[in-house]
This record gives sequence, structure tokens and C-alpha cells, in this order.
Amino acid sequence: MKKIRTSRGVVLAGAVVLASVALTGCSSILFGAATGDASRDEAGAVQSEEKIDIFNLKVGDCKMEDVPGDIADTKVVPCAEPHDEEVYFEFTLEDGEYPGEEAVGVAADERCYEEFETFAGIPYEDSTLDFFPFTPTEQGWAEGDQVVQCVIWDPAGPVAGTLAGAAR
Repeated sequence: MKKIRTSRGVVLAGAVVLASVALTGCSSILFGAATGDASRDEAGAVQSEEKIDIFNLKVGDCKMEDVPGDIADTKVVPCAEPHDEEVYFEFTLEDGEYPGEEAVGVAADERCYEEFETFAGIPYEDSTLDFFPFTPTEQGWAEGDQVVQCVIWDPAGPVAGTLAGAAR
């Protein structure tokens, strides 16, 4: 039996979707502008703690849970440092008209669920870890954003090191 997504995933994903559109302009005024993308090594790994634009997150990025009111920006850290979340997979939804929030959510949940075991090394049902997707909004879709990112996290708290192959 599949676990139900936690309220954290639902609330955070919804907050990101809504606030990233609404607060993009004000977040830089209220909270300081993000630097765009992180400093990365040749393999693309984040080199130091930095606040970046949330749309610059990449597979393999480890991040801190977003602070309310600062949703358009996010803090990434090297995965060896304690962090709350890790982007483990991304995919692009099919072209066409925006299918609606529910259809996007269902497609995102299904694909993130399918990829969970490949990344974590254990079936989702047997894992103590959880996931949630970052999904495109209708406005983002109209601007060409059809990318879904799957994010894994440990409900027990921050972790140090990647959760790839964690098998827990």
C-alpha cells in the first residue's frame, strides 16, 4: 500500500507554486536577491552554501527547507553538509495545453514514485524516507516550463550526505 504524501510535501509544493509567482518581485526586495545559480564544480555539484533562484535547482542538489516568504529563492548546500531535501529526478511533461493542476500532480506523483526505488535503493512502501514533486504552474506552463522535479527528504530531520542508495 502506497504511503500518502505528507502535509509537508503538499503544503511546500503548493507554497512554492503559488509564492514563486506571487513573490518573485518582492522576495528580492524583502529578503535579498538570490545569486541565480550556485557555484558548482566540473561535475555540477554545489560547492558552498548559497541562496539561488528555485528554478536553478538541478538533479543532485541538496537544499534546506524553504523559509516562508522566501519561496522564489532557495538555499542549496553541498550534499555532505546537513540538509533537508535532495532533488533526485526530473522529467518533462508532454507538450500541449496545460492539463490542469490535478493532472499535473497525479503525473508528477506517479513518476516520482516510480523513480524512488531506483534512487533510494528500496521500495517506497518499505522506506522511512518520503518525497514530493515541484510541479509547473499554469502560468509557468504558458512560459514553457513543463519540468517536474522529484525531491526526497527524511521526516526524521536533516541528513548529511546523499540519500542515493540509502536503502532506508
